[in-house]
Amino acid sequence: MLDGLTIVVSPLIALMKDQVDALQRRGLPAARLDSSLSLDDWEAIEADWDAGKLKLLYVAPERFADERFRKRLQSSTLSLLAIDEAHCISEWGHHFRPDYLKLARMAAELSIPRVLALTATATPEVSRDICQAFGIQKADHIQLSFHRSNLELRVTPCLPRDRDARLLERLRGRPVESVIIYVTRQFTAEAVATMLQREGIRARAYHAGLPDEVRASCQEAFLSGDVPVMVATIAFGMGIDKADIRAIYHYNLPKSLENYSQEIGRAGRDGGLAVCEMFACAGDLITLENFAYADTPAPVALRQLIDHVLRQGDSVEVSFYDLSVTHDIRLLVVETIMAALELEGMLEPTRPFYQQYGYRYVRDLSHVLRGREAEERALLRRLLTLGEKAWGWQVVDVSAAATELEVTAEEVATTFHELEAAGDLYLKPKRKCQGYRLLTSEVSPRAVADRLHAQMAAREAHDLDRLRRVVALSEEPHCLTNALLEYFGEHAEQACGHCSRCQGKAAQPVPSARVEPCTQEELEMIMALASEKHPALRSPRQLTRFLCGLVSPAAARARLTRRDEFGLLERLPFEEVLAQMESLILR
Repeated sequence: MLDGLTIVVSPLIALMKDQVDALQRRGLPAARLDSSLSLDDWEAIEADWDAGKLKLLYVAPERFADERFRKRLQSSTLSLLAIDEAHCISEWGHHFRPDYLKLARMAAELSIPRVLALTATATPEVSRDICQAFGIQKADHIQLSFHRSNLELRVTPCLPRDRDARLLERLRGRPVESVIIYVTRQFTAEAVATMLQREGIRARAYHAGLPDEVRASCQEAFLSGDVPVMVATIAFGMGIDKADIRAIYHYNLPKSLENYSQEIGRAGRDGGLAVCEMFACAGDLITLENFAYADTPAPVALRQLIDHVLRQGDSVEVSFYDLSVTHDIRLLVVETIMAALELEGMLEPTRPFYQQYGYRYVRDLSHVLRGREAEERALLRRLLTLGEKAWGWQVVDVSAAATELEVTAEEVATTFHELEAAGDLYLKPKRKCQGYRLLTSEVSPRAVADRLHAQMAAREAHDLDRLRRVVALSEEPHCLTNALLEYFGEHAEQACGHCSRCQGKAAQPVPSARVEPCTQEELEMIMALASEKHPALRSPRQLTRFLCGLVSPAAARARLTRRDEFGLLERLPFEEVLAQMESLILR
């Protein structure tokens, strides 16, 4: 209805695809720009954009890091910026995405006259952050009720050894219906799905460690009803548009009440009754707390990363992957650091590019070369013999290929994209890099690093507090529905009448199994490992992450996670293990 173009920011390609397909079926001029598009598709969308034929354009927040895209926006008539999953804007939001932080500044720079920020899981704190970022007045903050009267919330305190039996009892006591079982770890998803299959229940596991095609088949089987039970990590969620999910079981504790609310919100979208049951065990807290500690980098690693970035000169080119591995800081944390440097006015993004391309043939090499000039055939033949095989893909390093072929890296990238557009190759870009301009050199890298580390420590504390709120809900003596509503700033006048508490099941403490301390045999294994002096395990914090079963970039690169010592002490709290490792290494 508006005059110009609406830009819709969405976090996932699957979400964008579903929404654009639905709009196009209704005859509405919508498109999406993402890495899955061919060169021809891309050019067709840009032609429609230039001709003023587009009304809605869907992009991921990372798209704004491309200077060419920003310049195109500057020359367009923009009527609205709509932001899906807007809680990602707030550093206290549970699905934090660093590139979301920059959207408010982009909206101001592009003079977009209207902003619509949408989220289903914003606490009062997060809502304030969103309103402050975009200058949204109190009267324009519209909050609907979080209450879903058809969701029956249950909490069942239990020990880890009892969960399988309780889950089987629930599933066998119901007709064959769509059910999601949420777990914390990938191997738990596999183990629980296997157990259910052994018991004759049609179930599959879904997690981020599966190949793309396996995840796609899992999702399709669930949506079609062929597989009614999905055992999944939180990777299975956004874009699951299925109205008749009748039960959500939390096999493990959720990491926050925001996650819990979003996950149970996938049940009963048809308005029918749905059960949402949490098997509450305090032992899960150790795993979840350890995840929170793992995200905070060591101060020295953070200082070295900042120093490396800010001392490159006026033109800065970085691979987030290389920064992650070199400084042993998780990729998402590296992205957060780089976003912070942008927001503090030190860097301006120029262009994204990729270090590597993986490819598979659609047609064999003879078909690819057919009809081309002799010089072009020779160049392509040389290019397509470079690289190494990995997981069924031929992977080519762009810089190495450019050097070998005596062309520019941009020419190598363009050639791959042209082959994909011609239908000759399946292409998978890998290891995204980003170019920047340094806007100021008048800063102290150490001071910047210390400030960022303090912010990350505060976020760590906030994440740990979120976990305690989950346990508090599990032990809530009164209406569970009302307690959840209170967390999101909503006050209910009366009890829901259908949760565990309202049905007369009294609150019980969340039980915890006895945790065995580190044994002498384990200590000897750790000392032997430390004596090997692996660079990826050189600091007490790195060694602690490894022993707690937390994959770090450097340990994964060195293939150390295959060793028996990986996860040896995952049953113990991170801080307890860290204290032991500091004593061991410093001794």
